[in-house]
Amino acid sequence: MLEFAWPWYFLALPLPWLVRRLLPPASGLDTGALRVPDLEDFRHLAGGAGESIHAQAFPLVALLGWGLLVLAASNPQWLGEPIGVTDAGRDLMLAVDLSESMEVEDFLLEGEPVDRLVATKAVAKAFIERREGDRLGLLVFGEQAYLNAPLTHDRATVARLLDETAIGLAGRSTAIGDALGLAVKRLREQDAAHKVVILMTDGANTAGQVTPLRAARLAANAGLKVYTIGIGADEMMVRQLFGNIRVNPSTDLDEKTLKGIAAATGGRYFRARDLKALEEIYAELDRLEPVARGEQQLRPIHALYPWPLALAALCGGVLLWRQCRGTA
Repeated sequence: MLEFAWPWYFLALPLPWLVRRLLPPASGLDTGALRVPDLEDFRHLAGGAGESIHAQAFPLVALLGWGLLVLAASNPQWLGEPIGVTDAGRDLMLAVDLSESMEVEDFLLEGEPVDRLVATKAVAKAFIERREGDRLGLLVFGEQAYLNAPLTHDRATVARLLDETAIGLAGRSTAIGDALGLAVKRLREQDAAHKVVILMTDGANTAGQVTPLRAARLAANAGLKVYTIGIGADEMMVRQLFGNIRVNPSTDLDEKTLKGIAAATGGRYFRARDLKALEEIYAELDRLEPVARGEQQLRPIHALYPWPLALAALCGGVLLWRQCRGTA
């Protein structure tokens, strides 16, 4: 569809006619006359009928050039077909613990015991699939923190990279503070209105250069909201030489620090003691940080003004050539 961005410029079309009608002729013109008995000797100087036609065409060229200039000034545009674009969602970074303690098999998946990382993958991948419209990133941490996937709308790639992670890949210890600090570094320069970190761990900060609470203050200053998830059952049966005994596999979980991180950034702390609780936590995160569902209708715009402007310049060149030829 053709549209003019500034159609009021068309009001300038009659301006040359108004100038000619309302303003007096320019002064200083040579009005002298030469009296001769016969014009026959001057016919070859006038150039004949062809020259007369050319002389009449130049005012039309001038008017055409003026009309093209006005057309270019009105900024003609061609509007393409509407394109639906989903509103920008959140920048959401998943921080997953790969330390040695994630090997503990205190979760049940389809009736079979699995370790904490397998349970985390099963629930987190479903969560990733639901986050259409968000940019997601993945970082993993153990003794050190690593960015596994930068922020992207490619949810399938993030889910695949999460599935390929393995315990011990980032070291055997737990650097919670460094992981949160890396998330802050990656998110604070982004323009998204909502920047969220979901940090999952089953232990305490035992490595790294930055303390978790200091990293939490940095996150709060950068406008990040951090949700922390403590993973691990409260009790499990362990087979011993003289029979099974009941133990608490989550004695190393530092819930106080995880609660402090969440409180400092306006987030929440969750406790995942089994797979059902972990699924409920991610469902609650969907409710607390809803996916952007709005859609805008955008139409591509192609500017057309260069075409009439080029033709107007061509008309001006013709008039300039005629002026130069007349004065030569």
